[in-house]
Amino acid sequence: MPIVTFNYNDFKNLLGYSITKKELLERLPMIGADLNKVEDDEISIEFFPDRPDLASVEGIARASRAFFEFEIGLKKYKTIKSDINLNVDPSVKKVRPFIATSLVKDVEMSDELISSLMELQEKLHLGIGRNRKKVAIGVHNFEPINPPFTYKAVDPDSVEFVPLHEVESMTLNEILNRHEKGIDYAHILKDFDQHPLIVDKYNNVLSYPPIINGSLTEVTPFTSDLFIDVTGTDQNAINYVINIVTTALCERGGKIYTTQILDVDKSFISPNLLPTKRTLATDYVNKILGTKLNDKDVIFCLKKIGFNAETIKKSEINVYIPAWRADILHEIDLVEDVAVGYGYDKFETQFPKALTFGRTLPDHDLYEGLKEIMIGLGFNEVTTFTISNEKDEFEKLGLKNIERVQIANPIGEDFSCLRVGLIPSLLKILSENRHHHLPQQIFELGIVVDKSFKNLVNLAFVKIDAKASFTECKSIVEAIMRDSGTRFTIKDYIHPAFIKGRCASIITSNKEIGFFGELHPKTIMNFDLEYPIIAFELKVNMLNQ
Repeated sequence: MPIVTFNYNDFKNLLGYSITKKELLERLPMIGADLNKVEDDEISIEFFPDRPDLASVEGIARASRAFFEFEIGLKKYKTIKSDINLNVDPSVKKVRPFIATSLVKDVEMSDELISSLMELQEKLHLGIGRNRKKVAIGVHNFEPINPPFTYKAVDPDSVEFVPLHEVESMTLNEILNRHEKGIDYAHILKDFDQHPLIVDKYNNVLSYPPIINGSLTEVTPFTSDLFIDVTGTDQNAINYVINIVTTALCERGGKIYTTQILDVDKSFISPNLLPTKRTLATDYVNKILGTKLNDKDVIFCLKKIGFNAETIKKSEINVYIPAWRADILHEIDLVEDVAVGYGYDKFETQFPKALTFGRTLPDHDLYEGLKEIMIGLGFNEVTTFTISNEKDEFEKLGLKNIERVQIANPIGEDFSCLRVGLIPSLLKILSENRHHHLPQQIFELGIVVDKSFKNLVNLAFVKIDAKASFTECKSIVEAIMRDSGTRFTIKDYIHPAFIKGRCASIITSNKEIGFFGELHPKTIMNFDLEYPIIAFELKVNMLNQ
């Protein structure tokens, strides 16, 4: 989860009201956060990833005004219409089709603002932006550039400019091959012949999204007017991000100026800070929360979380949702915020109404037995995340066209699918411990998810050692199967992650229930490892079939 670090005195200045540090630390976590650490006046809070609007001290201050009842209800920001237009050229629609922009004037630069803005960009890039693939942000000094602006796609060898923190001019391809940021994010544009670019009236380059800004618009301690661009592949996500960044700067005293986006088939004003509306039933709130709140109570709870709300008729409320709240997708999300506004500490605890006796699950003894076998063989148990990503699960193992359960709205590119096997998770553990002494041997009895969304239990181990070999792996597998009371045979098996001829499948009752062998050097290097590795994975659910 994203950790936001801020200074208590800076927070108080943004809040605009007096609050003791003790009260802040006691009550702020009730919004939906965990206190990470406190060092003098430096406070670190870990917020849930579904609230990107709380990824900065400015957003926390805004939410706190409502939550602490200093200013309840929806925060309204004054916007001023500008004459700035941005034209979207049709050429960019197949590359990175969407953009939103804003202008914030009269910003007083400070160390706190610069630090907070950089952290906010980083958190939005990693979270809602999927490491810039879905959304990328550019912040520019407005003074040296001249509207109207154009967002277009160009041949990467046809344009050159001086990128941020450089002194020499480079073509777009040279930036991808030589610049630090270009090397890091070149993969986003690798499949395109043309690359996106934002230029001003005189073809001065503002930004090469999602890679790097131009040095012309570098923000300095003397910058007062900031032009913001947000580009990407999802218009809704872009709108939320431009609203979050723009309003954060407004919290610092800046004035918001709207811009006009002239797209291929439409035009719109950006940023659009108008709230959206949803209907919430009070009866539904009480049913979910087990409360007896009336319409007035629910409205007050919502206003404490920064919404506006009004009664349409009995037990039916219109809720006006801020333009920076990206997490409100369903009615149940509003119910959760009612609970936060009501206060989790006010919910009464109850003793169970029935006395029951528990018993172990049917496969508990099998699982515990397998763990004891592995520990007896000298392996250390680990527990890893079920959520993974395509690169670790498939690309690094050389697997292609594997069906898996994908996550529709992941918080980052490292959490985009559910794992189908345990070996990649174990290899990541080895990679993170590669500087420790060898041998290292670990195992996991954990959940994997098949294409039909069914949870299955697998057992896997890996061992890294200079002398690790297929023969050793086979002897360990034989010990596991013998001690678990399973008759089996082995058969030659081809798996792209393993060395051909040093990999075998495990057969029982004419069914393939697992595989083992010696990993291919390419697989080992893909996980930044250097020594031989043996690996094994077993479908535990099939042992009893």
